[in-house]
Amino acid sequence: MTRQTPFPPATRRGVLALMAGAGAGSALAACAPPAARPEGLSANTLACAETLAGVSYTPAQREQMMSGLEAWQARAERLRALEKPNGLHPGLIFDPRLPGRDFREQSDAVTGLPADPGALPSNPVDIAYAPVWRLAAWMNRGAITSAELTELYLARIEAHADELECFVHVSADRARAEAAARDSERAAGRVRGPLHGIPYALKDIIDVEGLPATWGATVYSDRVADETAVIARRLEEAGAVLLGKATSGAIAYGDIWFDGVTRNPFNPAEGSSGSSAGPASATAAALCAFAIGTETLGSIVSPSHRCGSTGLRPTFGRVARTGAMALCWSLDKIGPIVRSAPDAALVLAALNGGDDGDPASRNHGFEADFTRDLTGLRVGYNPDWFENGADPDRAALEAARSLGVELVPFEVDDRPWDAMLMQLEAEAAAAFEHLTLEGLDERLRWQDDAAWPNTWRRTRFLSAVDLINADRLRREAMEMMDARFAGLDAVIGPNFAGSMLLITNYTGHPQLAFRSGFIEAPTRTIFGQPADDSGVLHRVPYATSLWAPLYEEGVILALGAAIEARLGVADERPPQFS
Repeated sequence: MTRQTPFPPATRRGVLALMAGAGAGSALAACAPPAARPEGLSANTLACAETLAGVSYTPAQREQMMSGLEAWQARAERLRALEKPNGLHPGLIFDPRLPGRDFREQSDAVTGLPADPGALPSNPVDIAYAPVWRLAAWMNRGAITSAELTELYLARIEAHADELECFVHVSADRARAEAAARDSERAAGRVRGPLHGIPYALKDIIDVEGLPATWGATVYSDRVADETAVIARRLEEAGAVLLGKATSGAIAYGDIWFDGVTRNPFNPAEGSSGSSAGPASATAAALCAFAIGTETLGSIVSPSHRCGSTGLRPTFGRVARTGAMALCWSLDKIGPIVRSAPDAALVLAALNGGDDGDPASRNHGFEADFTRDLTGLRVGYNPDWFENGADPDRAALEAARSLGVELVPFEVDDRPWDAMLMQLEAEAAAAFEHLTLEGLDERLRWQDDAAWPNTWRRTRFLSAVDLINADRLRREAMEMMDARFAGLDAVIGPNFAGSMLLITNYTGHPQLAFRSGFIEAPTRTIFGQPADDSGVLHRVPYATSLWAPLYEEGVILALGAAIEARLGVADERPPQFS
């Protein structure tokens, strides 16, 4: 993640030049081959590389290793020359289910939503901010049509999207045609489900045939999809109306995309975090009824936390990713970004299910009951997390306690869990290898140390042995979380406390981030630090999280909805967009 020179051609001289420029210390820099030296590896090259690998060999061992390195490097060069499409999965497929574990069968049903939506408001803004379940009920009553609702959101997009920089493409004509078709179906007595006629936005790394699919990156700014992702087809089959493509941070990282920086509606001076930046911003500002985001390591939770939306990261493999950009095959997930927990259930019900195009996906029923008795629910919590958390976290904990749940002490083992990050970095570097090898990474707007270009270049020097051991640590994390969740229905805590965001992304457990209050904060960088020295504070939303055992999203959705109702902060709107 830095501003280095482009990756040289995949030659022996190129490898040596890269080792010299990798910033691994003066020992490596001294190993750059003199211009007059013949091309080729030497024992001295290995001695220099040992500094980077953190190992030490004898001269005799280095000489012995030389016998196989030329063939090894030639194989690597032939491999790099192969075309490897983004959708080509690795042979090893991650499965979050430990052997011998049984998972409760679930019917496909969302029940217990309020029956009475109330009268349709006269103020269009009030309609725009209404939850999906209420919009659906109004349409069922004939109080509003999909065409009218679609025009309402298109007008809000026209008025506010440029300021928020949250849409890369608005498919207005398509949306109007879809809305008219849904209204005709309703008039004929055919209603596809609760999302029938509901307008939504789709993160720009998810393809829809014939529409721009830029992946947020300058390199792909002219890309148009030639297929439709499985989840986009499922939403169409459910009757949802596509408003357009919401922005994604370039290559699913951050809030910087090729033509802007997506903004937080509660403080447009700061970015919306990322990488589901556009879906969270558009949903929080009511430019759509709901949106679809993706998460590899926080890309649903983080922008929901910052923008004040409600984000659900489902169990890994529950939602098929066929037709979505792959960043990290063993970590990527697709989930809903909404304005209330019940809406997340309605959307997940439409997305749910495996597909042959995604070998990590599987079919498992999804049910949520919002009238279930929460009394006696066993909810894990760590007192230290809340002592070091914010006031909204503590308010969420007290709201859970007031619902009659049983709070059970919870902790995770103290292990170097951040070592698992090398798996994400390696998979992402492999998925976009050609950008590094061809020097195209220089065209990405974000070139800081933490950005993809520097990460991918650095990852070329990752030890394969360390990578395998990081995967073994991941198995340890799976076994630990399986044991910790035994006898628990959920866990509550600050979004980023106790390495839970990192650990549960790697173990595949679901996470719900819901608005729990507001804090006073300066304008922030993507990673949360103050962006300036002005000292000016802004009232911005804050989220708390719930985690569940694998496939038990329904539990945390029902609990999250009840906590939202107790706290009464989910309906507050960003003043500039009300």
